Amino acid sequence: MANIITIIRILCSTAILFCPVFSVAFYALYIIAGLTDIADGWVARRTNMVSEFGAKLDSVADVVFVAVCLVKLLPVMDIPVWLYVWIGIIALIKVINVVSGFVVQKQFVAVHSVMNKVTGALLFALPLTLSFVDFKYSATVVCVVATFAAIQEGHFIRTKKLKE
Repeated sequence: MANIITIIRILCSTAILFCPVFSVAFYALYIIAGLTDIADGWVARRTNMVSEFGAKLDSVADVVFVAVCLVKLLPVMDIPVWLYVWIGIIALIKVINVVSGFVVQKQFVAVHSVMNKVTGALLFALPLTLSFVDFKYSATVVCVVATFAAIQEGHFIRTKKLKE
């Protein structure tokens, strides 16, 4: 069941590609995709059906959702250069974390820390707040939390403390 919910996220994410940005359909699919991100893990744990395949499928669904959102949102947003630089630094830290995971653990390591989940929740909420919160302020909050989460993730990987 959890994997079906994850597949629904992939389908909703793909469908977002065909919706005008900030339309009712865009927001409906966006919210459904976000809710399935919460629901799949919850269902997997509650039904005792947590699996390595499910975790990897969840990561794929996350990448698809983020990629689609970037494709749809970046062209319509006025993002300052400093923010692109900050996002690039966070991405670099995350790449270093992936490489560290391979070096330290000899495998791909996905850290599901509380701070990574908070970052995900803030990223998810960001497009929903664009009409009433100045983007520069909300993006700054997300980047501060994401920077801390990425640094913490690297620490967990290198010290093999993957459970928070």
